Amino acid sequence: MWYAIEGFDGADVLASRQAVRPAHLARLIALRDEGRLLLAGPCPAIDAEDPGPAGFTGSIVIARFPSLDEARAWADADPYVAAGVYARVEVRPFRLSLP
Repeated sequence: MWYAIEGFDGADVLASRQAVRPAHLARLIALRDEGRLLLAGPCPAIDAEDPGPAGFTGSIVIARFPSLDEARAWADADPYVAAGVYARVEVRPFRLSLP
């Protein structure tokens, strides 16, 4: 099943986000290479492709996992969680309707 994973950034975490981004991306690339990633990306804090020092409000990942518990475990192990970038993470089942 697909799961939507939404991480919400804490305050003043842009430097931490940038520092651990390679490790965060490596996990997403692994999901992609396994055919389990539908989409992933950050949410800019302002209406701009590159928000600069405004940073991001969080990230969204939609990926396939065998169960909700496994999706939550994967999300909890994210480098952004360990580095304190995400203040909280929500994981919900997701049903793909389109395209």
